[in-house]
Amino acid sequence: MIKIHFTEEEKQALDYARYNYPDPRVQRKMGALWLKSLELSHEEICRVTGISPNTLRSYLRAYQRGGIEALKRLKFYQPQSEMSQHRTTIEEYFREHPPASVKEAMAKIEELTGIKRSENRVRGFLKSIGMAPRKVGMIPAKADSEEQESFLKEELEPRLEEARGGQRAVFFVDAAHFVLAPFLGILWCFTRLFIKAPAGRKRFNVLGALNAVTHELVTVTNDTYINAQSFCDLLWRISRLNIGVPITLVLDNARYQKCKLVWALAEALNIELLYIPPYSPNLNLIERLWKFVKKQCLYSKYYSEFKDFKNAISNCLNQTDTTHKHELDSLLTLRFQSFEKAQSVVV
Repeated sequence: MIKIHFTEEEKQALDYARYNYPDPRVQRKMGALWLKSLELSHEEICRVTGISPNTLRSYLRAYQRGGIEALKRLKFYQPQSEMSQHRTTIEEYFREHPPASVKEAMAKIEELTGIKRSENRVRGFLKSIGMAPRKVGMIPAKADSEEQESFLKEELEPRLEEARGGQRAVFFVDAAHFVLAPFLGILWCFTRLFIKAPAGRKRFNVLGALNAVTHELVTVTNDTYINAQSFCDLLWRISRLNIGVPITLVLDNARYQKCKLVWALAEALNIELLYIPPYSPNLNLIERLWKFVKKQCLYSKYYSEFKDFKNAISNCLNQTDTTHKHELDSLLTLRFQSFEKAQSVVV
């Protein structure tokens, strides 16, 4: 029997790859080696994986020679597309100029390489080099990535670290203005559907404070305007939680949040106001909650009455720590996107 000593790190790598490696044949190899690391007999490994003893021995010898990387090699003939010979040229161009459609990609590949292929062939080639249709995101043109990075490392992360340790409570604060209007979403349907557009422009305003660690939500709502008095009401509600540790509110630079009335009350209540850099919605965790609410109860839904519209939003917000807790816990992680890493479309 071939004997191999596996480190804990190697076991973890095999365990991960046996489910997550993109090729199922490699997954089977990883699974066999993972079972070997658990000290199962060769007979048992072959029975569980459905491979022959000779195949198992070939996997083990390959692993002895080159580790996990050796298991990723698949020795069989694969005819190469002519486009593959120009992969570097095509990939470099599309990284800078992503096509809007497969037809546009077809035309550009023919222009760059002289190779003309069908839509299906080009679509398959684009997938093979890691491309996929993805919704374009938006970033503020005036965002300062260096200022954001400095704020994140020097101001926000130290406070979040204290919050994780129970030494501070950090709340992310923002206002959402939900207008009674169609929120168009994507549905799986047989024909294109249309939803009714309510008359008028009534809106339901929610000023929220989201606890960075517990995801507890404190809100102030109205049907008129969010102003400095609304923010003071929020400060009072947070102070009444009797948290017992220093409190920091992370918020944007809305004018009503930076007036003397707000500053004076925050100081009296011993609540720190930490303003994120301008044009930095990516650093405000609660922005993800507003998107979740819209997707959960507004997209592709029609509310004939304003009260039903408000109730749907309020019910969703009231269930953040019950019905929606599991989904929100994975959404509201303390990892923040950097605009420096985001790619802009070159035109």
